[in-house]
Amino acid sequence: MPLPADIPEVVIDRLPIYYRWLARMDAEGRSTVSSQELGDALGVTPAQIRKDLAYFGRFGKQGSGYSVVRLVEELRLILGLNRRWRMVLVGVGRLGRAIASYQGFGPDGFDLVGVFDASEEEIGGEVGGITVRDVREMESSLGAEPADIGIVAVPAEAAQEVIDALVRAGVRSILNYAPITVQVPRGVRIRRIDPLLSLQSMTYHLSLETDERESAPLQASA
Repeated sequence: MPLPADIPEVVIDRLPIYYRWLARMDAEGRSTVSSQELGDALGVTPAQIRKDLAYFGRFGKQGSGYSVVRLVEELRLILGLNRRWRMVLVGVGRLGRAIASYQGFGPDGFDLVGVFDASEEEIGGEVGGITVRDVREMESSLGAEPADIGIVAVPAEAAQEVIDALVRAGVRSILNYAPITVQVPRGVRIRRIDPLLSLQSMTYHLSLETDERESAPLQASA
């Protein structure tokens, strides 16, 4: 199906959340759902859900809600989950091993087809049932067996070089776990995953709440 261009990134980020919840409802045998019910479950206003979905067409009827089965299928098509996506992983430290061993990729269409590392101790071993290959061979390997997505789980100092190699090998979507901002050419999509940044944002709110609690008795006694 032809998809509209220039959809706000925040809308695209919400679509997988909608899909996951609706797929769960479908598995439970639910036939319909209202935007109000969906919004209450996900912490999104019903108006926002309707607006998000309206970018892609009309999926429900006023007063009767959405067909769960139809909406799940439409979101699968919109998100490209109706096909298989080939992924490669670079870096098999603790994080890389956890990623390679994750069992949730396959059911949603993501196939880990290659694992690379620079360590002589790791090369030739197996991670997640896949033989670890030398990262220096990655470009030639991907030339013969292309991949859609690259997952980068290497130290910060190696991330840019690895990502440059993935781009040269034709990879156009990259998930970067390295704690560094990297540069990619136009047309390459990169998403940075940094749990520490999320934790630091959370501690801001925790500190604010702690300060408010600690200052409350002083204000009361003044």
